[in-house]
Parts: sequence; structure tokens; C-alpha cells
Amino acid sequence: MNSKILPEIVLASNNPGKIREFSAVMEPLGIRIIPQGDLNIPAAPEPFGTFIENALAKARQACLASGKPSLADDSGICVQALMDAPGIYSARYAGEHANDASNNQKLITALQGIEQRAARYVCALVLLRHPNDPEPIIACADWHGEVIDTPRGHHGFGYDPYFWLPTLGKTAAELDPDLKNQISHRALALKILLPQIKAYTVQ
Repeated sequence: MNSKILPEIVLASNNPGKIREFSAVMEPLGIRIIPQGDLNIPAAPEPFGTFIENALAKARQACLASGKPSLADDSGICVQALMDAPGIYSARYAGEHANDASNNQKLITALQGIEQRAARYVCALVLLRHPNDPEPIIACADWHGEVIDTPRGHHGFGYDPYFWLPTLGKTAAELDPDLKNQISHRALALKILLPQIKAYTVQ
């Protein structure tokens, strides 16, 4: 019985930005990321009120459908002045068929006249090693910043052009992708998750 990194993991997402970010971190470790769309697995419903519950639902559907270890991310931006909205609704803040532009426009409109712009990106990761895994691996992390009115930068996706990082003097969209993959909410959650993946024993 040897300990080794899981050779491949199904990613319960069809988001190109997330696929890029996870692949950039996992592939150097010898972990192949398989987007669920490559296996014709549809997007899972996200009916729950927390990031962790929704991530678990997505990971479970991908794992049941594929029979392979499956990783799901549920993430979003929480704005203090808006009582943590958009929160779990970040991807569909402007409606079921929203895109990045409409979501960002709704957020900026909601913050008009509000000086307090503190916000945080939240990422919850859930890994199911097999469909009957009784103890999913869970990792959560936050990335703190502020929301600005004018977009800056062309990297990233989602709310990145409006997510200002005071300590760096840049938005998330202005960061070099390699740097973002080291300091973002997703990167921080992965740093918690990866040691547990590495410790998993494949028989």
C-alpha cells in the first residue's frame, strides 16, 4: 500500500476561469483536472444557503456520475455593507442568465452612496474521494479587499476588476495570474486542501 497523490480529479465546474486556476495549481503536482463537462455531467442545482452545502452538492453529483474523486468549489463575493450579498448568489446576482458585466453593474449600483466598501471573496472547497465517502475533505478561505466603482485590469473573471486590494494597490484583475494563484481565496483554500489530498492513501 503506497501513499500517492490522486492521479486525476473531476472538477465539478464548467467555468473556464476556475478550470484554468485549478489546473495551474494541480497539474504541477501530478494531478490531472477533468472538467465535468468533458464527461457530459450537467451543472448541479445549488439550493442551499451556504457555500459549503452547495459545494458538497456539486461534488456529490460529479462523483456519483463519474465514479471518480470529485472536487467542487463554491465561491463568491460578500460585501459587508450589503449584509454579505451577493454571497452564494454571486454568479447569478443579476438573474439566472446573468454574466460578469450584469452582475458587476448590479453590485456597483447597490453600493451607490455607500462609503463603506469592505468585501471579501469566499471559497469553499469540497473533495469526495469516492461516491460513498463518509468524510469529505473541506477547506474554506477568505480574501479581503474593497469594492471600487471603476473597473481596472483585464485578468481574472467575475468581480475581479472591481475587487481592490489595498495592500497591493491593485485590483484582482490587475494581478499577474501566477501571483493571483498564490494569494487568492481559491489559492488559500487549496493550500489547506492539498496536504490532505497528498496524505490520502490509494490502496
